[in-house]
Amino acid sequence: MEEIIAGIRDRELRDGNLPSLLLHSCCAPCSTSVIAALSSFFRITVFYYNPNIDDREEYEKRAREQERLLSVMPTPFPVSFLEGDYRPDEFIDLTRNHEEDREGGERCTLCYALRLEKTAKVAHERSFDWFTSTLSVSPMKDADRINVIGSAAGEKYGVAWLWSDFKKKDGYRQSIELSKEYGLYRQDYCGCSYSRRKGDAELS
Repeated sequence: MEEIIAGIRDRELRDGNLPSLLLHSCCAPCSTSVIAALSSFFRITVFYYNPNIDDREEYEKRAREQERLLSVMPTPFPVSFLEGDYRPDEFIDLTRNHEEDREGGERCTLCYALRLEKTAKVAHERSFDWFTSTLSVSPMKDADRINVIGSAAGEKYGVAWLWSDFKKKDGYRQSIELSKEYGLYRQDYCGCSYSRRKGDAELS
């Protein structure tokens, strides 16, 4: 990622044009440090697409918190917001028979692929130069797997995937600090009912 950004910086100094980037965001807290890291080098649109959140009230709470963050967080260039369709039935159908998978297992791989392929499709339809995701900022998520899935989706739709591991260089810690600074709602489970039940069971 650093090499790509260095090249973008050099080109921007020459011609004054920043490339566009569609940033899939799983939630406002995870997006904070990613936006901070990338907003000097890309014209970012945050794409909030998370059909894995199968509780409507929870989904709306997280989506509106993402919008609120973008309205209060200063960035070198404006960051736009785009909300995808909310169709939790797509996630439920996709992960059928994976209800008992361990967290981080095959069900999560299917979930990453669902969200990243949709992001690649939208990036292609709207002529973005790049796309990536905030997913790798979490220490609970496998950045290598996310990058492989994202890269494959990019090849399918003809859009460049920005390889990254946003938890590195204190990215996760920074996301916590920025979340506190902006008073963001931080959820205690990833999104789907399966991860919520796992968290409840661990607390009981």
